Amino acid sequence: MAGSGERARHWQYTELPGVDLLRARYIRKTFVRHTHENFVIAAIADGVEIFHHGSGDQYAGAGTLALVNPDTPHTGRAGVPEGWRYGAVYPSPEVVGAIAAETTTIRGTPGFVSPVLDDPYTVALVHQVLRAADEGNALAADTLLRVAVTRLLRLNGGPLPQRAVPTAGRRIAARARAVLEDRMAEPPTLERLAGDLGASPFALLRAFRDAYGMPPHTWLTDARVRRARQLLDAGTAPSEAAVTVGFTDQPHLNRHFSRIVGVPPGAYQRERKNVQDGPRGVRLPSEAWQNRQLSQRTHGPAAREGRTAAVRENPTGPSSGTPSGSGSP
Repeated sequence: MAGSGERARHWQYTELPGVDLLRARYIRKTFVRHTHENFVIAAIADGVEIFHHGSGDQYAGAGTLALVNPDTPHTGRAGVPEGWRYGAVYPSPEVVGAIAAETTTIRGTPGFVSPVLDDPYTVALVHQVLRAADEGNALAADTLLRVAVTRLLRLNGGPLPQRAVPTAGRRIAARARAVLEDRMAEPPTLERLAGDLGASPFALLRAFRDAYGMPPHTWLTDARVRRARQLLDAGTAPSEAAVTVGFTDQPHLNRHFSRIVGVPPGAYQRERKNVQDGPRGVRLPSEAWQNRQLSQRTHGPAAREGRTAAVRENPTGPSSGTPSGSGSP
């Protein structure tokens, strides 16, 4: 990836439980249709990302955030030849729910209303969370994450839509999903699955897409990668995880894992192992790369310090979407 100009690091910080972290620059990367169990808060620093969400493509450029609620199908690709650079935090529904209960008046399960938000101030906050986690600054990382999530919920939050009342088609889709989860390594054909559920293949296909936003085979690949992540987190070797979840071999897992998670399974697991082994302090190569990237969009040390001071003095920012004195991180 480094040889192509693309770089990515997907990791966790023990002092931010329930949160995944990502820093990446992609040029030719294409994310296939997939979902996340957690929220996606992606802060675009340079370039443009296009991601299909809902009924159409969404465009997120520098200074904006791409926001995706849990279990919401979406894709991702570059919107300009030079690609896009971003940092992202993936807080769990429990983390976001606890913050919302303490700092907002949102009733029910909280979520994001719009998938793209133009707010350079929060973009800077997200990158400061990543920097603090990289440096092992637990107090700053926890504080800035809570401030960022609170601000996003106040600017762009609301209750997640209630699930529709189950219909016959939705019940069949749920039963099909349960079968695929149980038989992940050896799934039935669409015809066999439909027959066992008392439906026709096309009726099941329509019902499944209506319920989960993707056909059964796409959902199964997504589910396999999700299960593989759990196995890798537990220390299972990538080659063993691949076979366990139903991929033919490790290269098969590598291909799908990278197209959904953004990094190969080996790199993903190494970061998880590093977390379990304890804090490592400042990662100088990663920080140096980040600083080189940041220098392209800043006006010297004084400007960067001014923005940091502004966040410290007024962490939630002004009520408008674009605070004065903020800029790209």
